[in-house]
Amino acid sequence: MVVGSVGELMELLRGHGDGHGLRVAALLRRSHPSDKELQVAGLLIHHPAEAIRPLLGERVARLVRDHGPGAPDPWADPDTESLGDAAEAGRSAGLDAGVLEDWRPVLELVAAGAYGRTA
Repeated sequence: MVVGSVGELMELLRGHGDGHGLRVAALLRRSHPSDKELQVAGLLIHHPAEAIRPLLGERVARLVRDHGPGAPDPWADPDTESLGDAAEAGRSAGLDAGVLEDWRPVLELVAAGAYGRTA
């Protein structure tokens, strides 16, 4: 399945209710406030990279893919390492991560290529 719009992506995220991705994204928002693509990768950490590539670009898909199981060397890239650190820290259920709807504007901007869609 390929996600074709931010609306579809929001529905997909609503269906994944454990909140881990939301906590990871919130942590990355604090540690890397200007890197919206990295934050979005944290939000989507549990989703297939190929499903989000057309909507959110190569970098977000690469970060999600390289963090997942079977990744070649998840610690070789500093951004992937930051994502992994946030994923580990995000396992704490007590973290206030806000609400999913707060991420819609960021997802829309990343989908529109507002952050350069860097590789």
